[in-house]
Amino acid sequence: MEPIPDHLKEGLDMIFVGFNPSIRSAEIGHHYANPNNRFWKILYEAGLTPRKYHTTEDHLLLELGYGLTNIVPRPTKAADEITKEEYTKGKQQLREKIQQFKPKIVCFVGKGVYQEYSEKKDVNWGKQEQSVVNGTIDFVVPSSSGLVRMKIDAIVEIYRDLLSLLATIKAQKK
Repeated sequence: MEPIPDHLKEGLDMIFVGFNPSIRSAEIGHHYANPNNRFWKILYEAGLTPRKYHTTEDHLLLELGYGLTNIVPRPTKAADEITKEEYTKGKQQLREKIQQFKPKIVCFVGKGVYQEYSEKKDVNWGKQEQSVVNGTIDFVVPSSSGLVRMKIDAIVEIYRDLLSLLATIKAQKK
């Protein structure tokens, strides 16, 4: 299966980084396409989008200042199918994307994604003390997968913290 395209450009407020595309995402060519994935619902409920977007509208996030990418481009049924070599290559490619596009915030959708990227074992939700790439802020939110056992309200609250951080950054730039 083919990887799905990133949605990235320079000067974004934020890039969302997932593990890798699901099989469903690869089949239709759009991010967070698995019907059990709550990404689009969470973004809307947290106030990050003005409405609930459909997965086929993933490219429209660029208009809001948000980008989408993954640490590993190869689609799989589950993240445990990703090889160590793919993570090693993906980490380097992600670092290069962040350096090239210079987003204000890099939001990792799942602790595991950030643990793989940063090589840190102990990771908390929210803003990280130190970012991997200077000049950006690393922020960790729960995975939007339907397999995550956290209550949706608790997940949405962490995404609201992301919105609050973004508002603070924008206010400081004025």
